[in-house]
Amino acid sequence: MDISVVVPLYNEVESLPELTSWISRVMDENGFSYEIILVDDGSNDGSWDMIGRLQGGNSHIRGIKFRRNYGKSAALNVGFEATKGNVVITMDADLQDSPDEIPELYRRISEDKYDLVSGWKAKRHDPITKTIPTKLYNAAARRMSGIKNLHDFNCGLKAYRSTVVKNIEVYGEMHRYIPVIAKWAGFTKIGEQIVEHRARKYGTTKFGMSRFINGLLDLLSIFFVGKFGKRPMHFFGTMGVLSFLTGMVIAVWLIADKLYDIAHEIHITRDVTNNTWFYIALVAIIIGSQLFLTGFVAELVSRGSHDRNNYQIEERI
Repeated sequence: MDISVVVPLYNEVESLPELTSWISRVMDENGFSYEIILVDDGSNDGSWDMIGRLQGGNSHIRGIKFRRNYGKSAALNVGFEATKGNVVITMDADLQDSPDEIPELYRRISEDKYDLVSGWKAKRHDPITKTIPTKLYNAAARRMSGIKNLHDFNCGLKAYRSTVVKNIEVYGEMHRYIPVIAKWAGFTKIGEQIVEHRARKYGTTKFGMSRFINGLLDLLSIFFVGKFGKRPMHFFGTMGVLSFLTGMVIAVWLIADKLYDIAHEIHITRDVTNNTWFYIALVAIIIGSQLFLTGFVAELVSRGSHDRNNYQIEERI
């Protein structure tokens, strides 16, 4: 199969008929073999019933329904697991992503041999309160990830080589940084394509102001997990050893200074416990020990986590 199109959705009943018809038309015009995987993330507006009716008239459509709302990352991860195509295309269900971009995205994966091609909505139909924070997060993501050629990490329209989606995990709200996850997994040939950003035709956006705070936290998380996820002791252990050694050096210096005063019968010196540096040394030693133990526990946890993407799927068609 040439292409699998994965569409995560939440309460998008009005846009689904137009979207699936548009995708099918583009696929037929280009002679692609394809499937459309619609992942219903716990909708309550009749989206699942609509998927059932659409599937009855189009055998290329497959549906997956969550029992409750888990989030876009969960929907993408389950959709990735279900794909059969050599190239996987993701897009949002709100008709702001154009299926007409699919042929060029497919070509860049199949012919130019990219692992991942991310869309860039250079001209956006969003208010300034959304575009400015997005630019700041994208700049921070480029700097922290080292992926300098991407302008829009969070664009829903992306293309992947099948081996990429089969070898990465998307969890929490990490869908914003899939290119970073792919890079840490070893897929380094990442490209970008300017795509059309269409004005929303139906419904309202599902994202509020909390996405900006979550975006920053997710960026820090993905940076830490990508760099130290398989070796947390390297992070916590290094900091712990440095803190412990700093405390020990101060403590040894205080003891040596006290012994020197005693040896030379200097009686005006104060007790070690009355010295501010004593408490600084004590805190440094305690923090260092705790960080080292944290790294040890994190090593054990990282080796035993195997149900991070265990989601309740109610039904498949």
